Amino acid sequence: MKVGGVVSGGSSATATLPTLFRRSRRTSNLRCSSSSSSSPSSDHISFIKDVAATRPPEHLQYLLKMLQTRAGETIVSPGAKKGLIPLAIPLSESHTVGSITALLRWPTAPPGMEMPVVEVRKHGVWLLAKNVDQYIHRILAEADASNSRENNNELFDASSEAGRKLYRRGDFAESQIANLDVYLLKKVGLFPDVLERKVMQHFEKGDHVSAMVTGEFYTKKEHFPGFGRPFVFNAEVLLKVGRNLEAKDAARGALKSPWWTLGCRYQEVAEIAEWEDEQIEYIKEKVTEEGKQEDLKKGKAPAQVALDEAAFLLDLASIEGTWADFEERIAECYEEAGLRDIARFVLHRD
Repeated sequence: MKVGGVVSGGSSATATLPTLFRRSRRTSNLRCSSSSSSSPSSDHISFIKDVAATRPPEHLQYLLKMLQTRAGETIVSPGAKKGLIPLAIPLSESHTVGSITALLRWPTAPPGMEMPVVEVRKHGVWLLAKNVDQYIHRILAEADASNSRENNNELFDASSEAGRKLYRRGDFAESQIANLDVYLLKKVGLFPDVLERKVMQHFEKGDHVSAMVTGEFYTKKEHFPGFGRPFVFNAEVLLKVGRNLEAKDAARGALKSPWWTLGCRYQEVAEIAEWEDEQIEYIKEKVTEEGKQEDLKKGKAPAQVALDEAAFLLDLASIEGTWADFEERIAECYEEAGLRDIARFVLHRD
């Protein structure tokens, strides 16, 4: 069963996962005002505490300063959520690529789990880093590898004590690791885009075995819990090497994750899974009054039924990116489940 945006219960393959991850089956006025008496970092920290009702990342202020130093990047209000998935807390907007960097507020995160850094897209999110510190570490390592001294000085200054704690300038060169992606994977952490690039490099060399091994490694449950993207990519890898039946199974497995974590449109994955609209119709049926009553008759707790409905509605909204059409009912579901803080957060707008 889904739990508010993610899911619990389900098949034996997912039975050992934490509760959060198991499952059964941009607008133009985003800029923070420069005339505000409060700093962007204090705005975000207050928003995370008071509206998102969770603990702000320790080094968030430094990440915001670093994002602000990027060319074409503007810090945005955390409440500028119009048109975005309602679980996002916007941090910055890139005018060069038209993307928004945000924190992801899981509705039912286990104690101690940090908010991941994501890129917000029309159909959901793309994972950039598992937490703020990992993202800061990556940005600094990439900047150091680029050898752009003037820009790097500004970036390292912005990172301040967090940067000094996470990365020592010159470490990439001293490591004598020739490839930046290899350095990131060995010294910083696992990142979806880096792993996918590594797989494609194996294909370019004609090494299909290494490509498949890396694709399988990508899907290990401890690496990116809650995200469907690794399973989607693995399905694409299997399809590329002609293992169509395995690709179909992998795609169907991916669709057990929240659809807004697939890293692409739902339809692209459904095509590999050889499903038409069956899953969409199934979910639409589950959120009807009849579907909910059926779950209650089976002994499911009312709060769980409400959380499941919220998760199903997020899936449906992700198909066309029509988040605003579902926000009010999603908030009502969280309210019914006793998550009043999450309900208020979902509806909050500047």
